[in-house]
Amino acid sequence: MNRCKPSVSHILLLAALLIVLLSIGIAAPSAAQDATPTAAPAPLPTMMPRPSPSSSVTVGNATLQLYFQTLPQGTTGLISVTPNNGAVIASLRAQFLDGLIDFFSAEDGYYALLAVDMEQQTSRSVPLDVYVTYLDGTRETVSTTVEIPVGAFIRQNVTLAGDKVYLLDVETERNELAQLESIFVNVTEQKMWDSTGFQLPILSTLTSPFGAFRTFNDTVNTRHTGWDIQATMGTPIMASAGGKVVFAAPLQIRGNHVVIDHGYGVYSTYSHMSVVHVTRGETVTKGQIIGEVGANGRTSGPHFHWEIAVNGHFVDSVQFVEMWMP
Repeated sequence: MNRCKPSVSHILLLAALLIVLLSIGIAAPSAAQDATPTAAPAPLPTMMPRPSPSSSVTVGNATLQLYFQTLPQGTTGLISVTPNNGAVIASLRAQFLDGLIDFFSAEDGYYALLAVDMEQQTSRSVPLDVYVTYLDGTRETVSTTVEIPVGAFIRQNVTLAGDKVYLLDVETERNELAQLESIFVNVTEQKMWDSTGFQLPILSTLTSPFGAFRTFNDTVNTRHTGWDIQATMGTPIMASAGGKVVFAAPLQIRGNHVVIDHGYGVYSTYSHMSVVHVTRGETVTKGQIIGEVGANGRTSGPHFHWEIAVNGHFVDSVQFVEMWMP
C-alpha cells in the first residue's frame, strides 16, 4: 500500500493548529483560576504591647509618667506614679478637668486613667496635678499639662422607622443619659479586669463609629456614644472584661441594656439585647456570654451598640480596648 508523504505546507499547517490548541487548552483554565484577590478584613482591635512613656516629671520622691502624647476629644490616657529613694506612698489622687481621679496599684507602681469627653473644649495646655501623700505624712504635688486636640468624628444621616419616631424625643434621650450618668459617677476601688485588658463583646466588623454627629430623619441632632458592631439576631454577646453587673433592665432608647462596673471608674454597656443572661449584682468574667443581639429600643433592625465610660464620660471604646492596661 502506498502512503502519501505529507508536504512541507501540511506540516507547517499542523504545527500552527497545535500551537493554537495548546494556547487555548492552557491559557483558558489559567485565566479562570486567576480570581481577583479580595482585600483581607481589617484586624479586630486588641490591646497593644506596653509602650514607653511619652513624657515624665519628677518632683521630690515621685515620678509621674504619661503614656500618651495628646488626649483628643473622646479618648482615654494612662498615667503612672513611681516612688523614688525608698519612699512609701500612702495615697494618690489626680486632678484633671475639674475631677478627682483615684489611682490603682500594680507591681511596678500606681496607675490612673484620664478621660476626655467627646464634647470637651479643646486646649493646648490643660493642668494635670497629682497629689502624693507619703507614709510619713509628707506631701508633694507633681504637675504637668495635657493637650486636648479635636477628635476625629464623622457625620451621619440616620432614618428611623415610623413606629420608632417617638424615641427621637429630646427629653427621652436626656433622661436616659442622666440615668446612666448617675451610675457612672460611682467609683468602685477594686480593679476587676486582668492583665489581658478588654476585648470586643462580639468578634465582628465594626460599623458606626463613636462620637459621630448624627441627624435622625433630617430633624434631630445627637451624638453616637459608642460603637456599633455588625451582628445578626441572636448573636452571643460577651463581657468585655471582668466586673460586676450594676444594671440589667430595659431602657427606651438602648432597649434591653446591661452595664458592667469594672472598677476605678470604668464601665462597659451593651444595648438592644433580645435575651439577657445576667442579673444585677452578678459577677462576670471576661468573655462570659451575657446576652444575645436583638432589635429593641431605638433601632430599625437587629443591632448591637457597645459603650465604654471612664470617670463619668463616654469614651471611644475601640481606642480603650487598644490601649495598654496594667
